[in-house]
Amino acid sequence: VQLQASGGGLVQAGGSLRLSCAASGTIISSNAMGWYQQAPGKQRDLVALITTGGRTNYGDSVKGRFTISRDNGKNTVYLQIDNLKPEDTAVYFCNALRYYSGRYYPFENWGQGTQVTVSS
Repeated sequence: VQLQASGGGLVQAGGSLRLSCAASGTIISSNAMGWYQQAPGKQRDLVALITTGGRTNYGDSVKGRFTISRDNGKNTVYLQIDNLKPEDTAVYFCNALRYYSGRYYPFENWGQGTQVTVSS
């Protein structure tokens, strides 16, 4: 099963984007899901997650600007990004998550990400 992220683009600072992550099957409805951010030359970081029950959690740098949501009927997870900043420039990936020993870990396989570029 491959997760496909889409919705990225080039936007001006202060703008908004909505990213989508779609997959076939039940991987999205059956698992916690996360959005990861990978800036040029940096590691891939989890910035937002949503549990199967709808509970959300965000990285400190994106709190108040990023909103993760899910539509299990459409097998899709979304990331609404508001008030975009140049430092949000990155490739964004989604993945299913496993919870183990107090932390969430991504599944091994990664799909294609989507590029977000924010101009100042």
